[in-house]
Amino acid sequence: MSVVVLAWLGLACAAIPALLFLWNVWLFRPPPAAPPQPFHDNVPPRISVLIPARNEERGIEACVRSVLASRGVELEVIVLDDASTDRTAEIVRSIAQTDSRLRLETAPPLPEGWCGKQHACFVLARQARYDILTFLDADVQLTPDALARLWRFLQASGAELVSGFPFQLTVTWLEKLLIPLIHWLLLGFLPMAAMRCFRWPGLGAGCGQWFMTTRIAYEKVGGHSAVKSSLHDGLTLPRAYRRAGMWTDLCDARNLARCRMYRNARDVWYGLAKNAREGMAATGQIGFWTFTLLTGQVIPFALLVDFEVRVIAAATVVMALAMRAAIAWRYSSTWLGVVLHPVAIVLLLAVQWYAIVRAILGQPVGWKGRAHPSSSTRTVDS
Repeated sequence: MSVVVLAWLGLACAAIPALLFLWNVWLFRPPPAAPPQPFHDNVPPRISVLIPARNEERGIEACVRSVLASRGVELEVIVLDDASTDRTAEIVRSIAQTDSRLRLETAPPLPEGWCGKQHACFVLARQARYDILTFLDADVQLTPDALARLWRFLQASGAELVSGFPFQLTVTWLEKLLIPLIHWLLLGFLPMAAMRCFRWPGLGAGCGQWFMTTRIAYEKVGGHSAVKSSLHDGLTLPRAYRRAGMWTDLCDARNLARCRMYRNARDVWYGLAKNAREGMAATGQIGFWTFTLLTGQVIPFALLVDFEVRVIAAATVVMALAMRAAIAWRYSSTWLGVVLHPVAIVLLLAVQWYAIVRAILGQPVGWKGRAHPSSSTRTVDS
């Protein structure tokens, strides 16, 4: 392949996500602040907030207290302690003594073939009393109007499953480089207009940190049993709903929820790697992603020194950095990822290939002491 052809391919690989971003940014909006219609009989929505928790002592108190501070809804909060070895259960039990809306449950033994989180969510749904179900990760904190607004979005969207993308807190250097790529990939590679026009499963996407659905739809799909072996419910649960003929949607929840996914570089690496095989590193996809991202986001920086294609490469670099900068500005993420954008892309691809190699060697990446259910039942350190 000649350098000129490579340069033009790079321009195309950068231009397509940049143009899609410009369209998606108008479609990816916050939930409505005002209800589309008054509450029936002045009764607020009844919502069961379901929180799976395994060794979450660092964030569970802030999460639970933020939910209990919710306004405009009637709620119950159920935390399922999933074999924690830290103070998770103790912390929740202490809060429950002061607020009857909160209760602590204990997860049954994990059945073979299930991912721990999916099993915990499935158990929680069976224990919920209300017909609106919200699945919330234990490291997410909500604003007082967050639940009411996501419920309004569920009503207004016409979807059976919706999810909000929280503001992502980043502190360490690898967090700053890689976590903002969540929005970059979402807005640059998911055609949201098509997502809202067609029920194709491949268009399903969401954020596993915060889902909301109706009990009727959840049970029709089979709940989390439909994705029981998945480690990436942000993709697999919306696609299960779409395979069942239902709609899914997503919204910008950065002003309603906040989350710090990982606390150090090791957790970032393994946390992203555990999801990789169901996302970018899935069979048949890794070649596309490797070519597209390297050609459009990395190689053009090297081509800047080639006089023959310098103008094309410069246009590509400007386009790539402008998109990353726009995301950093709009979603208040770090500017370190903008400055080191090609480095971040290389690291992202390295995580995907690491997950592939581990899978080939029969050592897929686990999480919180559990191996991927499709591999074995042994525990792992990663």
